[in-house]
Amino acid sequence: MNYKEILQNGIVLKTSGSTGTPKEIYQPPPKIKAANSIAREVQDINSKSRILTVCTLKHAGGLLAQTLPGFEVGAHIDVYEYNPYHWVKNIQKYTHSHLTPKMADAITRTKSFEDLNLTNITIMCGSDVVDLTTVQKFIDKNATFIINWGMTEIGPVAINETFKKGCNTAIEGILLGNNAYCETQIKDGELLVKGEICVFDDWFRTGDLVEQKSSRYFYKGRVKKV
Repeated sequence: MNYKEILQNGIVLKTSGSTGTPKEIYQPPPKIKAANSIAREVQDINSKSRILTVCTLKHAGGLLAQTLPGFEVGAHIDVYEYNPYHWVKNIQKYTHSHLTPKMADAITRTKSFEDLNLTNITIMCGSDVVDLTTVQKFIDKNATFIINWGMTEIGPVAINETFKKGCNTAIEGILLGNNAYCETQIKDGELLVKGEICVFDDWFRTGDLVEQKSSRYFYKGRVKKV
C-alpha cells in the first residue's frame, strides 16, 4: 500500500459492517491528516515508535489508528497477518499495536502471555465492545491500554480512555471512554459527532445510543433505523 499517495490523494475505505450494512467512505487528505495528528497525540506516536500492524489495512482501524499516523512522522512499521502466537512472540520489539477486542482476548489465552512484559508498549483497542477484564489482563503486564471508539466516518481515534497499571477497571457499563477528540452531542439518546476528523461538515448521526455520566461515555445499543 502506498502510504505517501494516500496522504496526498485520500483513500476509499470500507466500513467493517459491525454496526450496519458495509459501505465505502472516502477519506479526504485534510480529514486523514487531522485524524493522524490526534492519533499521535493520544498514543504518543513519534519518529522513534515501532508499530506492529495486524489489523487489515482495508479498514480504518488497521490503516488510520496507528499505521498512517506513524508513517507520516517516519516511525518504523511492520504489517503482518494476525496470529496471536506470533504477536506474543514478537511484541516486545515494538512500542505500539492496534487490536480488535477478539484479537486481544485471544492473545490473553496464549500460554506465553503469562510471562509477557509489556512495559513501554501501547495497545489501542476498538471496533467493538472492549471487555474491561481484558484491559485488566494487559495492564497487569504493564501495558498502556487505550479503549477507543471511532467509526470510518469519524476518527478512528475519536473517543477513548487510557488505562495503566493501577487504574480502576471496575466500571459498570460498556465504556467508550472519557476523552472526546471531536464535537459531540447526544440527541434522543443518539450520539452525534462532527469536527476536522469527520468526513462530513455537519453533524453525523452515528446510530449509537450513548449515555454520558460525568466525563465518561457509555454505549447503550444501536438505534433501530439510521
